[in-house]
Amino acid sequence: MFEDYFSEVQADMVAVCLEYVENEADDIYIYCSYEPEMYAFDVFFKINNHLVHKHHVNEAVNSGSSTGEKVMIDTSTHRQEAVLDIGIENVRRLHEICKEYGREMPTEIKLHYNVKNGDLKGKYRYDCVYSNDEVLLPDDIFDLWFEEVSKGMIWNRYGEV
Repeated sequence: MFEDYFSEVQADMVAVCLEYVENEADDIYIYCSYEPEMYAFDVFFKINNHLVHKHHVNEAVNSGSSTGEKVMIDTSTHRQEAVLDIGIENVRRLHEICKEYGREMPTEIKLHYNVKNGDLKGKYRYDCVYSNDEVLLPDDIFDLWFEEVSKGMIWNRYGEV
């Protein structure tokens, strides 16, 4: 039962992010974090072989257009905040599920969803990542992951990996 409920919430995270980009993404990268009394959530996308933050999805969507016709996804601040609010609420739901079933809540969840294959993979950590550090914040960890994925895409594109 625990795994079913946990997976259901993660699937909801993916659905909300996919809806945000109006199904235009090739890959979705979701970052979730919970460290004592702090929840964090953010997302970035791979669209037309471009890795982009949520506020740059239109640039990537339109980079692959051969017709010259522009697609305009609503990336307003209001809509971005709505995605983040729903994401944080989902992280809280995961925490409640963990409490209910006596499971340890991951301090960090990195989800990668391949849209074409419908394949969802996750990496989970259980040690504190940033709360014991005076400088690091969840946004810093998210940005580092974005850079890591970006570098991997560059290497893969040139067949060097």
